[in-house]
Amino acid sequence: MFASLVLVLAATFAESKTLALQIHLDRAGYSCSTIDGVWGGKSERALRRYVEERTKDAGATPVRDPEKAFDKYFADRPPPFRIVEVTKDDLAAVVAIPEDPAERAKLPRMGYESVKEMFAERGHLSQIALSKLNPGVDWNNAKPGLKLVIPDFPPIAEELAAGERGRPNRPKRPTAAEIRVSLSQFEVRACDENGNTLGLFPCSVAANKAKVPPHGELKVTSYVAWPNFTYTPDYTPPGRKVQRHVWPSGENCPVGVAWMGLNLPGYGIHGTPRPESIGFTGSHGCFRLANWNAARLFAMCQSGTRVVIEP
Repeated sequence: MFASLVLVLAATFAESKTLALQIHLDRAGYSCSTIDGVWGGKSERALRRYVEERTKDAGATPVRDPEKAFDKYFADRPPPFRIVEVTKDDLAAVVAIPEDPAERAKLPRMGYESVKEMFAERGHLSQIALSKLNPGVDWNNAKPGLKLVIPDFPPIAEELAAGERGRPNRPKRPTAAEIRVSLSQFEVRACDENGNTLGLFPCSVAANKAKVPPHGELKVTSYVAWPNFTYTPDYTPPGRKVQRHVWPSGENCPVGVAWMGLNLPGYGIHGTPRPESIGFTGSHGCFRLANWNAARLFAMCQSGTRVVIEP
């Protein structure tokens, strides 16, 4: 079935070697954050790390041309896509999120706001890339039974289940001995006891340098799947009581699908509902990852995991 689909999409975005390279790197644990078929700095770093750490060419200069790199390292891999079907449950899970903070607090869940957002995130894709993979789809009128092509990744819920240590029959992820955060490279790296990379994830750091955590060693002290979020307004008029609101969990919760709090009050590593923003300054001090990467990292660490902040 997939072969016939590829024929239909011949000479289209689905056959892009750059797209396939980004997907295979992500599946190997070297994320470029949002997969979009466009080669850039995050993809270049993911490839460089992969070549240095996972191939027999370790130490060699990575191939900079993504088509040549795909041919060299991943040409023998099976197609990285799967066909999924939109269900009634998917449509029922879509939610309208109001602007008013108090109204948001009344929601049962801060889930996806559209089917397009839902399936882009399931495929670790930008919404533009999802549309290119599925030309002609009327996203505003998606119906149950609609078939879509997306990259093949484990569901976020499975990754989060893998992080619940006491859960029987949970999926398995290797346990990270430490997490290294590079402030200059905007990346989080999960490592084993020998320093080998288990996962490489682009991140965002604080725009205000005064809020960037100091270099040195911290540790994970809280560990929450599907966290809620306490909203505090940036400004409250003098004499007025601060109006805080607890927003529910969900993919569009401001801290995403997973929270790994650090032993530095107010700081943590967490997901985000805006994956395209990852890789730049812009957070309030925490380290933000795409939801799928936050879930994967969550599955690798636990309370007490060492976190090293590097320049």
